[in-house]
Amino acid sequence: MYQTFNINQYICISTYINNNTMDALRGYGELGLGSRLKRVSEYMMKETQLVYNHFNVDFDPYLFPIFKIIVNKKGVTNSEIQNSLQFTQPAITQAINKLNDKGLIVYDSDKLDKRKKIISLSGKGHDVLERLKPIWKAIDKVIKEYTLESSSSLIEHLNILENKLNTKSFSETIINNIKMNTTQALEIISFDKQYAKDFYELNVEWLKTFFYVEPYDEEVLSKPEQYIINKGGHIFFAKINNQIVGTVALMPIGNDGLFELTKMAVSPEHRGYKIGQQLMQHCIDFAKSIGLPKLVLYSNTTLENAIYIYKKYGFIEKPLEPDTPYKRSDIKMELVF
Repeated sequence: MYQTFNINQYICISTYINNNTMDALRGYGELGLGSRLKRVSEYMMKETQLVYNHFNVDFDPYLFPIFKIIVNKKGVTNSEIQNSLQFTQPAITQAINKLNDKGLIVYDSDKLDKRKKIISLSGKGHDVLERLKPIWKAIDKVIKEYTLESSSSLIEHLNILENKLNTKSFSETIINNIKMNTTQALEIISFDKQYAKDFYELNVEWLKTFFYVEPYDEEVLSKPEQYIINKGGHIFFAKINNQIVGTVALMPIGNDGLFELTKMAVSPEHRGYKIGQQLMQHCIDFAKSIGLPKLVLYSNTTLENAIYIYKKYGFIEKPLEPDTPYKRSDIKMELVF
């Protein structure tokens, strides 16, 4: 049940999916059914792993059946897993050990029989489950779309499925589906004390990834109410399925009614969905609604994609004052309404 791929398997799978015209297994008809099903299974497992990797989810597709049993049963024994899935005991033991090594499960003794070990999700397991749910939903949707057509035999249906897999990669289709649904589910909300930790952690992660946390950053991020909210500023959060995935702030500068668009950060697994752009557009629309004359921002020219997006939204470069609060800043931009 549980296995890993070597490079020869990858080459074999890629060759079949990109070159069906020379596919010997297809020519074997029903005699090659078992081998073709195995090949499709290996390809889909590989592609599913690419999806998990894309969204930074530390999970193995071969662990899915046992992990899902543990999720559904909310406490299950090793024997119950075997009875439910009809896998071999060594395969189940290997997968459970893998889940345990990843910290996704915990063991408890049965109340009636202390010799029995009850397997349940750990706190980390619950967190990973929440990140897996939208991926599983997309996989289920894509597979249904790929297998919707009717056919007169299993071989014919398999031909149709392989043709679709050959047209566009399974992983790319799933990723695009998730991106579309993520964008639709996004909600932008205003500051609440319960999200102060998210404001800090999202920004610190971003700074450590691209630069470093300066003393001024630490001071403002750890005291957002003092430096932003209580001074008439605003903080917004991007929220998906009750999870804060991004943030941005409009921070007052001086006493002239000037506001800085700042502290924008999106969680690593949610980057690439234009969440940052949606947060920025929300800030621009909000600034206009309360009558602000303009917004300024400070950035660094090494962030070429960010600079491109700022210009796309109408920001233009302005002279950078020598006493900017950020050492990393080498460009100032301004958007006049």
